[in-house]
Amino acid sequence: MMFATSCRSHSHRLGDYAGHSPVREHGGVIDLHMHSVLSDGSDEPEVLADLAASVGCSTIALTDHDRLDGIERVRAHAATVGVTVIGGCELSCAVSYDVAGVRPVLHILVYFVEPGEGALQDELVRQMAFRRDRNERLVERLRGLGIDVSFDELVAAAGKVDGIGRPHVAQVLVAKGVVSTTQEAFDVWLAKGKPGYVEREEMTADVALRLAKDSGGVAVIAHPFSLGLAGESFTNALTELREFGMAGMECIYGRYSTEERHALAQTAQRLSLVATGGSDYHGTYKPDLRVGVGRGDLRVPESVIAELAARR
Repeated sequence: MMFATSCRSHSHRLGDYAGHSPVREHGGVIDLHMHSVLSDGSDEPEVLADLAASVGCSTIALTDHDRLDGIERVRAHAATVGVTVIGGCELSCAVSYDVAGVRPVLHILVYFVEPGEGALQDELVRQMAFRRDRNERLVERLRGLGIDVSFDELVAAAGKVDGIGRPHVAQVLVAKGVVSTTQEAFDVWLAKGKPGYVEREEMTADVALRLAKDSGGVAVIAHPFSLGLAGESFTNALTELREFGMAGMECIYGRYSTEERHALAQTAQRLSLVATGGSDYHGTYKPDLRVGVGRGDLRVPESVIAELAARR
């Protein structure tokens, strides 16, 4: 089997969207991939709703890593600005192959899941415990590499113990002058295969997809080129995921070119997968990506929601 904060102000964030006319007048669009400060984004959940409304998004999905607790917050505020919120999360899954000596991570977006009881929800509680253990080991790793960093500093950057992600570690490294930018922190220390990277316990794809289905969710592969596969190997991997229960593929992704999106959409059609999309917004941690519009050319049609719902 192949697959085994320190935030800018709300008004400043909205200022970044000046000049972007709402797109709803040309037919509604959606954004099914974004992160808040509760995982590895820089903005509070409520801010995401305002940013979506400012560019005319009719529907968004909050897809924080391994958690669902931001959904109720963003939904409550989104209702006041005319934006619908789909519950969701992003899962990291193990693969059984290497690409240039580094083992990629399969990212799965799960939609139509809510906080509360359920098979996936119970697993997310376990994953949060694993995440804290990993962060503690990451601090030990960095200290062993001669970088003076403490767990308390990471908590201060994230705002809470269970909200720490690698972007917060990068933020601390920038503040200490170890690196100049958060991107440099990943490139030199924190990315997979780099000295400061710490492996985490990850689900296999078949388990993740089963949990998603058992909890009433629909699963989609996120930014599929991150698998590092091409040609027949890529097609075989997608076919296997579809057999496990994968319903769609994120073809209209914030950082993909028009040509890449078109090629992925053709593959999705050939394999009977729903062609979905989203910005992968992380706020200041990925400053080139904006809610709803990505780098300015993102346009995910509303029809995707009905297509996904039909796969439940």
